[in-house]
Amino acid sequence: MRDKRFIAAHRGGPLSKNQHQQLMQWAYLCAEHMLPLFGDPIDQQLKDALIIALEWAKGNASVGEARNASLAAIAVARASSTPTAIAVARAVGHAVATAHMADHSLRAAAYALKAVKIAGQSMEEERKWQDEQLPAGIMELVLSARENKKI
Repeated sequence: MRDKRFIAAHRGGPLSKNQHQQLMQWAYLCAEHMLPLFGDPIDQQLKDALIIALEWAKGNASVGEARNASLAAIAVARASSTPTAIAVARAVGHAVATAHMADHSLRAAAYALKAVKIAGQSMEEERKWQDEQLPAGIMELVLSARENKKI
């Protein structure tokens, strides 16, 4: 079941536009931090999706553009041949999908952690890094949601 705290105010929920934008920026950082794990070369569609994520957070891209970018990133995941690349591409896809539904930001962070685990790196260090990127305006929301979902 979806966490109702992640429903945007314009849809009748408590999440302000500013918080939604902060969730997008945080999800962007979590996914962008994983790009080096994708492999070389990094698929341009992933880079483009992250650009759309940032543009949406600034108010310069539509939800439709973000949705299309998310679908492109998920297509990259489906076409990828390594588990790490798949997790990275899914992190990007969920990050940009945050424009549509704010709780996708949690999935972006979770897939980033999965990519780190598959790559044999420290999930604890990555989770700490992710938490350090959280703006104060969404910190309690994200940390409590992570605890509730055991992410």
